[in-house]
Amino acid sequence: MPIRIRIDHRTHYEYERPVSLSPHLARVFPRTEPGRLVQKIQFRTHESADIQYRRDLYDNCYARCYYPDPVADLRFDYSVEMELHETNAFHFLLDFDAAEYPFRYQPDLAAKLAPSLTPRGKDAAIAVGGKLLPLPFWTMPPAGTSTVTLLVSLIEALHGQIAYEVREEGVARSPEETLKLGTGACRDTAVLLAAILREMGLAARLVSGYLCEFGAEARQRRAEGAMHLWTEVYLPGAGWTGLDATNGIFCNHNFIATAVGLTTAEVTPISGRYFSQDVVPAKMTAKLELTAL
Repeated sequence: MPIRIRIDHRTHYEYERPVSLSPHLARVFPRTEPGRLVQKIQFRTHESADIQYRRDLYDNCYARCYYPDPVADLRFDYSVEMELHETNAFHFLLDFDAAEYPFRYQPDLAAKLAPSLTPRGKDAAIAVGGKLLPLPFWTMPPAGTSTVTLLVSLIEALHGQIAYEVREEGVARSPEETLKLGTGACRDTAVLLAAILREMGLAARLVSGYLCEFGAEARQRRAEGAMHLWTEVYLPGAGWTGLDATNGIFCNHNFIATAVGLTTAEVTPISGRYFSQDVVPAKMTAKLELTAL
């Protein structure tokens, strides 16, 4: 039976005095795909804003908000109703030449995937300074191992090794720092996994969105009921396949994507800045409610 849910997401910025704002991007709109059907969406920000709904180069839907006047109070209120249909995260059949690791992408495919295969050296959050492999807590299975078996082993190892940390603000840590600390928020673990996959010759990208589960399963998950970040790997025959190293699982219908990109900056739910000749004290609060209808 399908599950009907409502997501209510509110973000509020309070400035000590009115400030001028750059255009703000809101990447909070679920990507429509089988198993996740969007039925109703409402989005509001400051009443004076000019809101333009666009799509970026990854085909993410986003709202570009322009603010003509200085404001001291900035709100983003978003509500969506969806119908979730149960899907099996392993319901795919890999192409014969990708069924076992290591494998190489066909030349034409590799050319198209090149940005997702390249370590993101210009982004400090995803820079790979040297080699991450071998990992001290995971031994790569021998050549000829099932690709799916290898990926399951890797994300389970990361789940067991990287302790979960709630850190609402701040950029993602570098993969090296996350490994050194042995702890991280979901964005840190997702960035680490993407870097490892790229070093293994596998195309990877980041995904932001919601992890929406109810009942006993929800209580067992890390980052459930909050904005979440996970990783996708490109597998010939399966396409972009979600991997959640924070929870050590493949992604199913409970993972509701709102944006995909190569860096954390490209999938940030709300991005923008204020303009002032000096620092203006501010406070940010956020609230997310997931409701089964």
